[in-house]
Amino acid sequence: MNILAVDDERLALESLIQTIRKVVPDAEITGCRSAEVALELAQQTSPDIAFLDIQLRGMSGMKLAKALSDEFPRLNLIFTTGYSTYTQQAFRVHASGYILKPVTPEKVRAELECLRFSVSGQLNAPKLTVRAFGDFEAYVDDIPLHFTYAKTKEVLAFLIDRNGALCTMQQIAAILWEDAAKSHASYLNNIRTDLVNTLAACGCDDVLILRRGVMGVVPRKIRCDYFDYLNADDSPAGQRAKQAYRGEYMSQYTWAEVTNSHLNFSA
Repeated sequence: MNILAVDDERLALESLIQTIRKVVPDAEITGCRSAEVALELAQQTSPDIAFLDIQLRGMSGMKLAKALSDEFPRLNLIFTTGYSTYTQQAFRVHASGYILKPVTPEKVRAELECLRFSVSGQLNAPKLTVRAFGDFEAYVDDIPLHFTYAKTKEVLAFLIDRNGALCTMQQIAAILWEDAAKSHASYLNNIRTDLVNTLAACGCDDVLILRRGVMGVVPRKIRCDYFDYLNADDSPAGQRAKQAYRGEYMSQYTWAEVTNSHLNFSA
């Protein structure tokens, strides 16, 4: 993980670097006190993440962010500032995060766990990525998951829709087969096994909660546009999450229309 830290106050910059290092001691951290030097350093180091003070002397942090993102489109921009009035500007430059000073290890950790673009060494980065808006799809390392049964994918979608709530096997069967649920008990056991084995094979078995007769997912272990939408706040990342929904949700599944109606009402 390669990090660029920019603040024109010497003590503030030293404190910022020390705080970041407490959270990610193995990261390569480069600090500087001007936008001009930051642009030169970025060319040399190709950072994954940039922590930028907004009120820099000369070129502002916002202008620096624009220049950096033009050069490095997948750079995670995290603003550090003593003011909350710049959130809309931060949203317009597609910032990953926004930290109100004082910068603490807790605040840094929270932003590094929710980066807009994934990077090597990211804290607690979920391996499983799910797209719920539009057609449902699940990925690991940008590759769609392949299940033995098509219904396995639908079960995962339903568990995502339940947002961590535990579902009984009877509930799942009713979603999959409605009135014919009782005649598919054996098939459902095969689907459950397929889901467990497929996720385990790609190192994502920790996203499932398995108990006798019930199943669920752990939302914080899954990167999902639907979860991001539900947890969206007024930060730049939150605004992006809200805009990701465009009227379609798990479009291939008729049972998902109930949630889609709620999303349409709240949008």
